[in-house]
Amino acid sequence: MNMSTALNNALSGLTAASRGASVVSDNIANALTPGYARRSLELTTNAITGNGVRTAGVVRHQNPILAANRRTTDADLAHQTALSNFHTRLEGLVGSADDATSLATRLADFDGSLITAASLPDSAERLDQVARTGRDLATGLNAASEGLRQVRSDADRAIGKQVDRLNQTLKDIEELNARLPAIKYSGGDINALLDQRQVLIDQVNELVPVNAVPRANDQVSLYSDGGLILLESTAAEFSFTTTGDTKPHMTVANGLLSGLEMNGNPVRTSGDSAQIRGGSLMAQFQIRDELAVETQTHLDTVARDLIERFETPGLDPTALATDPGVFTDDGNRFDVTAPAGLASRISLNTVVDPDNGGDSWKLRAGLGALAPGDPGNAMQLRAFGAVLSDARPVASSSFGTGNMRAADLTEALLSKAGSNAHIRK
Repeated sequence: MNMSTALNNALSGLTAASRGASVVSDNIANALTPGYARRSLELTTNAITGNGVRTAGVVRHQNPILAANRRTTDADLAHQTALSNFHTRLEGLVGSADDATSLATRLADFDGSLITAASLPDSAERLDQVARTGRDLATGLNAASEGLRQVRSDADRAIGKQVDRLNQTLKDIEELNARLPAIKYSGGDINALLDQRQVLIDQVNELVPVNAVPRANDQVSLYSDGGLILLESTAAEFSFTTTGDTKPHMTVANGLLSGLEMNGNPVRTSGDSAQIRGGSLMAQFQIRDELAVETQTHLDTVARDLIERFETPGLDPTALATDPGVFTDDGNRFDVTAPAGLASRISLNTVVDPDNGGDSWKLRAGLGALAPGDPGNAMQLRAFGAVLSDARPVASSSFGTGNMRAADLTEALLSKAGSNAHIRK
């Protein structure tokens, strides 16, 4: 070996060592970079001289099993986070046991004001307090129902945004798939593009859990866990129409809310057979189409129970059979055929509300009374108080099948909301 050969060999070794140090440095610097996969330097003998070393390329290493496991965890986290946020917001709407403005506390205040008024029935101030606490109770149900409507509307808007992002991301992956072979066969380094594609796949996975299947020429196909072909040469296209401002009676079944479609075909979005099961997109459909609907039923059950208790035949001898009771459905008696959202419409009967032109003394004399009557007679006030403590069947099975007092319903509502909020944290 002559001196020139020895120097060339040494130089090639130093060049390879320098490149190797650069690769190690990149690995360390990008250890926490999303999508980055560890690189290693691939060396070979210099084919021209037969001596020294030559850099054959930089190899990108990725464990497909670990990647799949991580994606499963990421998708589940996105799904559970969305559901947890819903239950936390719901608990804030109905209140907790120690909350001075919770529905249970408002009902207790109303019940207590009836007892207080019955102890001194000629007190206009105490009768006014009954009206105020009754109005606060109805307003609390209105506010909870409106808050729930906003949560549901937010879920509908979130679905629209996520579908747009899903379509764009799938399209970006399709374009990267198309670019990779040309760059590779022209001698370019595709590792950075593979990292970029990995980030995009992870973004899709948070919305809809995916299985990534390698194809020839560094291509990749994507399938949802529910069996949808998201990307096979060309990207699938999802469609969804955002309603934005939902109402309690709106559902996919009655055509007032949009379902999800892929390439013009309906996509199942709920249950064990959901084609997008897991991930944040399914969670938003669960919130909009299942959880919010179920919670609205709970609120409407509490509102219905209150209205029907004070419409009990014989409870108020001065009222006609067609007259509403202390609580009304937007001024009317309860109508079983009325649309969902009763909790948003419940109100204190204006005939007993002094702040709305009514007379609170009718709580003592009867809602149909034409004159105040005996100011010392507390019989009607005690009857109103007793009906709240009467254990009776609940119209909906949401809270079980046993007889319940009015307080039992609000406490069950708070318990459901609280347990769901804290179990998922």
